[in-house]
Amino acid sequence: MFLKPELAAPAGDLEKLKTAVLFGADAVYAGGQNFSLRAAATNFTEAEMAEGIAFAHKYNKKLYVTVNIYAHDKHLQKLPAYLQSLQEMGVDALIISDPGIFQIARETVPQMPVHISTQANCTNTSAAVFWQKLGAKRIVLARELSIAESAQIAKNAEIELEMFVHGAMCMAISGRCLLSSFMAKRGANLGDCAQPCRWEYHLEEKKREGSYFPIEEDRWGSYIFNSKDLCLIEYLPQIMMAGIKALKIEGRMKSAYYVANIVRIYRQAIDACWNDPEGYFVKNKWKEELSKVSHRQYTTGFATGELDSEAYVYDTGYSFRGYDFAGVVLGYEEANKRILIEQRNHLALGDEIEIISPFQEIYTTKITAIWDTEGNPREKLPHPKEKAYIACEKSFTQGSIIRRLTKDVF
Repeated sequence: MFLKPELAAPAGDLEKLKTAVLFGADAVYAGGQNFSLRAAATNFTEAEMAEGIAFAHKYNKKLYVTVNIYAHDKHLQKLPAYLQSLQEMGVDALIISDPGIFQIARETVPQMPVHISTQANCTNTSAAVFWQKLGAKRIVLARELSIAESAQIAKNAEIELEMFVHGAMCMAISGRCLLSSFMAKRGANLGDCAQPCRWEYHLEEKKREGSYFPIEEDRWGSYIFNSKDLCLIEYLPQIMMAGIKALKIEGRMKSAYYVANIVRIYRQAIDACWNDPEGYFVKNKWKEELSKVSHRQYTTGFATGELDSEAYVYDTGYSFRGYDFAGVVLGYEEANKRILIEQRNHLALGDEIEIISPFQEIYTTKITAIWDTEGNPREKLPHPKEKAYIACEKSFTQGSIIRRLTKDVF
């Protein structure tokens, strides 16, 4: 069954939600102030959630809300009221992993569609049928599945399937990390992960305290838990043929620039594959753009079978990026040939920038003039979120992203 999948994008805050929608996502997933597995993200207040739903629905897109922590009893008291408020706002589906939260959701908001989170670790047809019979609408499959295994589940279970195709992966079963709780006293399964899989480790012999043995003899030590980032853009024809309903991008902790660029590339790739599956190929410009956002080298993960040693980064915990997120376009003054921006990274006269728009080719220009909102000339914009005008011959829509070559490429 060849399906054109929905593209589901991360929304760590309201700005990222709007960015994802404008750059081509079919759906966005977001978390509220509670019950979400990205506690360090800005997340959404109820007012922001309502505004996000209205914005998504204006463009005929969907908003899914993550309620995917593994809860303790103390967390459940406020859950029914929270679920009811989400239903009243018009949320399109809940993303749940905990069976207890699932049960409360079915009792409290029985008409609300429920998607089973990848944290529930669904790896087989029997598990998919189990959730199907309980009333779930969709399952976000475990990252540990190959495309062939996912196709087998799609063939034998009558439930929508979603899979991750891009973004960070954890050194854990479907992200259910224990290291964070033991080593940093921060519960990853409650949304407060300290990311210990990115730390440097050495061996220490039990009876020889203080005697450290590097696992790999270099100046960094060895990052044995540090997985590469997932990228399955080359496998879109096989994924579509497998009958997968939705493709998911990881990244609620990433910037609006990251969301814009990754969504933009996957939107183009999905459309190209749908229009000509036999002639589909990954364009060089797509590869180049995927390398210009923060990432830890790319891997295809379990897509073709078992994960091997090449799926890990052993020499550094840093993520690579080619460009910095420099600003957002707020508007354009045709008469004065200038764009109004909100700055996000240091900008100055003479800087070469690129502007990324949902509907135009990437535009490269050099900053030749800057004015503050009072009309006074400026030489630089050093303070985050300053609003200012920049000379620009070409007009760009609100929400376009400005980037600048980073000064610390690793």
